[in-house]
Amino acid sequence: MALTPEQKAEIEAQRAETQMTARAVSPGMEKRLYTAHEVLDHGLVRVIDYMGDDAAICQAARVSYGRGTKAVSNDTGLIRYLMRHWHSTPFEMCEVKFHVKLPVFVARQWIRHRTANVNEYSARYSILDREFYIPAPDQLAAQSTVNNQGRGAVLEGAEAARVLDILREDAMRAYDHYEDMLTPDEDAGKQGLARELARMNLPANVYTQWYWKIDLHNLFHFLRLRADHHAQYEIRVYAEVMCDIVKDWVPAAYSAFEDYRLGGVNLSGKSVELLKRRLAGEVVTQENSGMSKGEWREFEEVWG
Repeated sequence: MALTPEQKAEIEAQRAETQMTARAVSPGMEKRLYTAHEVLDHGLVRVIDYMGDDAAICQAARVSYGRGTKAVSNDTGLIRYLMRHWHSTPFEMCEVKFHVKLPVFVARQWIRHRTANVNEYSARYSILDREFYIPAPDQLAAQSTVNNQGRGAVLEGAEAARVLDILREDAMRAYDHYEDMLTPDEDAGKQGLARELARMNLPANVYTQWYWKIDLHNLFHFLRLRADHHAQYEIRVYAEVMCDIVKDWVPAAYSAFEDYRLGGVNLSGKSVELLKRRLAGEVVTQENSGMSKGEWREFEEVWG
């Protein structure tokens, strides 16, 4: 369970507060504000604040004086043009701030996207909760034999149970020791270790939280990589929730992103050449393609 009843009540109280504003608002995003979308076993994603909408993208592209200077159909066409030709600045005019609760190992992968403003829960000042990510049985997989970054067959039976027991026991034991080191006890001669030192004993599957603020252009880049089926499952499920949120926030921009980025393919010069050879009737194999085995495998995944 990601949220306690008290936390849910606090969120509902935030959602009940409304203010008059002269700024542009997105009806879809207004419905999303503060709502906690549960992810994994203890994680969550929720929108704290946002700026801009589809019209703001067009307004910036045209550098117009106000909204509604063109028809909605023209705005959609403009947004698709901007996406198709890899324009970035108009999409940077929209921003969103997320509250994310996630395992530390996912956070370390996520933080590699250095185009956001981040403020993380500090274990120097506060004590982390006893919450750990334990994979669902269908996500407990062996190492892939063809991809050093990927997973292979799902573990089954006694082996799956053994691994899950190890994960649970190690996590709980580490947290027991964390609590023990933090707790002073004069009778036992324990002073209590500093929080900033005790945290080093916690495993990478313990949960942390942060506020993550990013503009739409860089968010689309994050989602293109992390919502892809090749991405690690534990970060992909967060990206998929965020895709649903962005779809409600800027529907025209998300539709273009879905078409040209998520559903599109980037071709190298060599790939274009091979496709032309195929269309001309030539039988192209990995041996006569000039591609490495890895490149050829990726080419075949898309083109057969």
